[in-house]
Amino acid sequence: MSDLRIQQPDDDATLKDWRHVHNVIIPTHLLSLDDVRERAQRHHLEVAHLDGVLVGCSTVRPPSDDTLTATVIARVLAPHRGQGFGEQLYARGLDRARQLGAKVIETVVLSSNEDGLRFAHRHGFVEIERYLLPGDTIPWIDLRLS
Repeated sequence: MSDLRIQQPDDDATLKDWRHVHNVIIPTHLLSLDDVRERAQRHHLEVAHLDGVLVGCSTVRPPSDDTLTATVIARVLAPHRGQGFGEQLYARGLDRARQLGAKVIETVVLSSNEDGLRFAHRHGFVEIERYLLPGDTIPWIDLRLS
């Protein structure tokens, strides 16, 4: 039986794992270890391993305004997709966002990530905005849970 372990990164090794997944899936916005350390102070990060093998990561940006909107992002490395790991990361992130008081749930996907867009649409997210960040050539898509 496989053992999926999901945890908050709490040392450099697990922060590096989180960073690896992020940088593989978001190659247009590579993060340094210091960037990830800073994010871990503002957001709820988790990293997932299956029998010791890195599978994915997640981010919950807590609600920070009067709209009570949180952002939930689940990322799974390509070889591990379609096995339910994204479902588990997403469900945990959604639960965490709601514990933090979120009334509106959003996500963001790089438009070139077709698997991520399909996952978001299957889970009831609809596109609300498409945009380019300065220096980017691939649009980001903001989606809201309907």
